[in-house]
Amino acid sequence: MKQPEDILKGWMAAINAGDVESLLALYDEKAVLIPTFSNRILSCPEKIRQYFELLGSREELSIALHEKTLIVQPMDNRRYAMCGIYCWRFAIDGELLSFEARFSYVLDLKLSSPIIHHHSSQIPRML
Repeated sequence: MKQPEDILKGWMAAINAGDVESLLALYDEKAVLIPTFSNRILSCPEKIRQYFELLGSREELSIALHEKTLIVQPMDNRRYAMCGIYCWRFAIDGELLSFEARFSYVLDLKLSSPIIHHHSSQIPRML
């Protein structure tokens, strides 16, 4: 039986492999994505696809989890909230850049596509 951490690992593996189809298969058809690198709220499969296809076109795209930040909270009936911090990396004009981001998911593990809500935002630089 899959656990929330398995979904996150699969999501990150799909990002790192550039596998948009596997990535999209994790999102429920009614999922909401508030993405890291967009000012839009995406609430239909086509818009989520467009976002990840555009993001996937970045050179040297990868993501890594800060393992110690991961928090999984059981809700009810195989639903979970999960949050933490990950680091996006990709090249812009030949320079590899890093973007720390906080994330949260709501997962329904009864569904074959368990991500029903995903929010990710860059961590603001401290003053």
